[in-house]
Amino acid sequence: MTDLFGLEQQPKRSNNRPEAAALVEVLKALKAHPAVAWCERMNSGAARMGARFVRFGFKGCPDVLGQLRDGRLLGVEVKGPSGRLRPEQAVFIGRIRDAGGVAFMARDLRDVLRELDRAKELQI
Repeated sequence: MTDLFGLEQQPKRSNNRPEAAALVEVLKALKAHPAVAWCERMNSGAARMGARFVRFGFKGCPDVLGQLRDGRLLGVEVKGPSGRLRPEQAVFIGRIRDAGGVAFMARDLRDVLRELDRAKELQI
């Protein structure tokens, strides 16, 4: 495809990775929230390295781990508009909650704000 001057035009990009966009939004919201002391993206997955298959992270690990200013562990699993928790992710979120931490699934900024407000109300 060329433009009026005969120069090649790049096709318009579309966001084919809504979960990646959600992750950026959720991380920005967490890092800006006054209740959050720190948070970091947890890279997980697997890759072939030579003849070996290496796993990064562990099954069920949330996309974001952090800590609230009151000392509680924070775990956030980020999903796109139609994403669902896998069983091991739900178990891990439950483990964090059972230990007194704050863990939830977030699709966008609104989920982060709602869940952190709820966590403030449940503060020990």
